[in-house]
Amino acid sequence: MNQLPVQRASELSIDSAPLTHWLVQGLWSDQAVGILGGEPKCCKSFLALDLAVSVASGAPCLRQFPVRHSGPVLLFPAEDSLAVVRRRLEGICSAAGVGFQSLPVEVITAPTLRLDTPKDRERLSNTVQAHQPRLLILDPLIRLHRLDENDASQIAALLSYLRQLQRAFHLAVLLVHHARKDANATRPGQALRGSSELHGWGDSNLYMRRRGAQLTLSTEHRAAASENHIPLQLTQTGSALALSVASDSSIAEADSEPSALQRVQQILAGLDQPVTVQQLRKLCGLRTATVCSCLAQLIDSGMVSRDSKGYQLKLALQSPALSVSAPIDSQGSGNGKHSP
Repeated sequence: MNQLPVQRASELSIDSAPLTHWLVQGLWSDQAVGILGGEPKCCKSFLALDLAVSVASGAPCLRQFPVRHSGPVLLFPAEDSLAVVRRRLEGICSAAGVGFQSLPVEVITAPTLRLDTPKDRERLSNTVQAHQPRLLILDPLIRLHRLDENDASQIAALLSYLRQLQRAFHLAVLLVHHARKDANATRPGQALRGSSELHGWGDSNLYMRRRGAQLTLSTEHRAAASENHIPLQLTQTGSALALSVASDSSIAEADSEPSALQRVQQILAGLDQPVTVQQLRKLCGLRTATVCSCLAQLIDSGMVSRDSKGYQLKLALQSPALSVSAPIDSQGSGNGKHSP
């Protein structure tokens, strides 16, 4: 009789090695595939490049997370120009105290890479075989295919290819991917755009989120504990930009910044005439949808009135101390920068 092999649980061998072998301690397990996700403008690419510099050089990622296995990195930046990629890598190397000229980060310079086509899959496989990277970074997923990301069967085939690549060449694969807009109330992995296959595929996943000026990083691992809300900040030294783990003082400073609702209210308080949505958007430096949402809340609370000329804080609530010095011209723009 043809049967599958079976062994009593108590007789299974005990592996004395750690359950998780790390590529970057706490952030990415060795030879893991996974997603670096987040909404647009959350510095996902900066974090991907920081991981690239760390793995390639052996320097701690974000100046805090040790690298356990260093080696060459292969990178395909599909959205940023090569000049921008170089400048960012140089800045991160400067922050990390790493020599840029000898850094073993190889950048794929092809204008496109379509991993839903056999030809480009073969090209990528051949490139990986030739350079033997420890880490492959593909940024972002949306530029790598023309599939329906909501169709599990289509996206699963692409992810299966990347898993095969990982197994064949014993490397880690990091795929940068967008989260849905305004998905902050959702569990990070479930906020990823497209099929749930993307969330389930990852051995290690990283999620970037922004609240005002504050960036946070969450980790998720298949075989290790996760960590939520690691505070990050994008800092500039000279012309160099790099992410780092935020200090308590910088977190307090970010938390003290006014919310969008407070900013709209403060700007209105300094105006002595009604203002249109587009004028207010320019004064506040916020998106139109955000301004409209704030105005709706202020009207509902009885703090703002609306007439044919626009929106205005009710007279009893206005404060001369919050006046805005630059007037609004006929085109709806001020002649200077405004601060609440």
